Amino acid sequence: MLNRRTVLSSAALATLPLALPELALAQGRKDSIVLAMALEPSPGLDPTGGAASSIAEVTLYNIYETLTKINPDGSVTPLLAESWEISPDLTTYTFKLRKGVKFHNGEPFNAQAVKFSFDRAGGEKSTNKDKRTFANLTTRVVDDHTVVILTKEIDPDFPFLMGQATSIIVEPKSADTNATKPTGTGPYRLENWVKGSSVKLSKWDEYRNAASIKLRRATFRFIADPAAQVAALLAGDVDAFPRVTPRSVGQFKGNPRFQVVVSGSRAKTILAINNKKKPFDDVRVRRAVNMAIDNKAVIQGAGDGYGVPIGSYYPPSAPGYVDLTSVNAYNPDRARALLKEAGVTGPIDITITLPPPPYARQGGEVIASQLSKVGINAKLQNVEWAQWLSNVYGGAHNYDMTIISHVEPFDLNNFAKPNYYWNYESAKYNELYNKYKTTGNAKERLKLLGDIQRLIAEDAPMAFLYQPQWVTVASKDVKGLWKDMPIFCNDLSSMSKA
Repeated sequence: MLNRRTVLSSAALATLPLALPELALAQGRKDSIVLAMALEPSPGLDPTGGAASSIAEVTLYNIYETLTKINPDGSVTPLLAESWEISPDLTTYTFKLRKGVKFHNGEPFNAQAVKFSFDRAGGEKSTNKDKRTFANLTTRVVDDHTVVILTKEIDPDFPFLMGQATSIIVEPKSADTNATKPTGTGPYRLENWVKGSSVKLSKWDEYRNAASIKLRRATFRFIADPAAQVAALLAGDVDAFPRVTPRSVGQFKGNPRFQVVVSGSRAKTILAINNKKKPFDDVRVRRAVNMAIDNKAVIQGAGDGYGVPIGSYYPPSAPGYVDLTSVNAYNPDRARALLKEAGVTGPIDITITLPPPPYARQGGEVIASQLSKVGINAKLQNVEWAQWLSNVYGGAHNYDMTIISHVEPFDLNNFAKPNYYWNYESAKYNELYNKYKTTGNAKERLKLLGDIQRLIAEDAPMAFLYQPQWVTVASKDVKGLWKDMPIFCNDLSSMSKA
């Protein structure tokens, strides 16, 4: 599944029951919790080194911390920074840092660690998916507990960005091994990672606010199969399953043992199109693909009704949203006419590459059926997450179409990235986006944001499907679950068991 940027997810089946000692912990102890995830972190536990949202789901605010913290309602509050000041022109941020904070290895947290983290994130060798953002920052150390950040791109949401997983503060000496031996300032440390099965975190007793942390141990199990997800919850092997497969929800509604939480999101589920593959290098063909797809049917088939149609790469819950669902609205006759206009005289044979999440596999079946009605014959190819990351998202870009959810709130910069996986290139977009990023006037920024959404809708570099709603099923005794999810996060510091 895919924070300004793209987030994707990794997968591993884990359908075997937990060992008996762990079951006892899950069911009998109030200071331990077992959470489940459909997708395993990949390639490691460093959110600055991979695009998978599942990395942050395990590590953000648990192992690693950031200068600011994003809350379930989207508000931003201090975390490693006690406070900050913003210059009138929105280009200079002065952060006052907490004193007495240290990393898990005993090294001090200070302004030098902040500078190292952000210079590393924007450096030549960076694999941070927000590399462009950090490359435009200049970080200056004033003293051990004061840091000034200068940004070339004006962004009123900068404090929000500072709370995302790509902005974690790392310890310089241990940064290179964070993928397997994560070292942060958070309330939990890695206890064990059994690849393909589970990650265990244990409370760090030297955490500055250790007394406020209720859970001593948290186990994240990886269960990709929907039937196994249901079985684990019903058996009591799992205390909570954030973002469970929606198709299973009906079995838990009305059951007094469980709570069902439906969350809003900033995510966009799309049918990504390789814009360099013929005939999809023609905008008329891409628009035809959009018009061949009935979004409401896809929402029902892929998300079991949990979703809202979108007409551009921007969700209805975000500030400045423009409803563009009419631009390429469902119209098979118009789709066929556009294909003919583009010189497509016979059937188009393509492959839709589908990563493991059920919304992709289920949605693929619906979309393939719809495309066939306008002369696009789609073969469905199921792949594991590592294959998807390498062949689709990675440098190979060896695909025709794929279904994926981009879950980060502000990631319009993806369209300006050279060689991004959907291979969209537009000088007009780059000019418009750069203007947006360097304009401080709030009214003008909203106008530019609307223009950006319209341009993307008209260029149709992908088929815009829906804004998903996430569903969490949990035991009724689990407290502190996020109601809404502006970012993907399982914040253990707020959780407890009654």
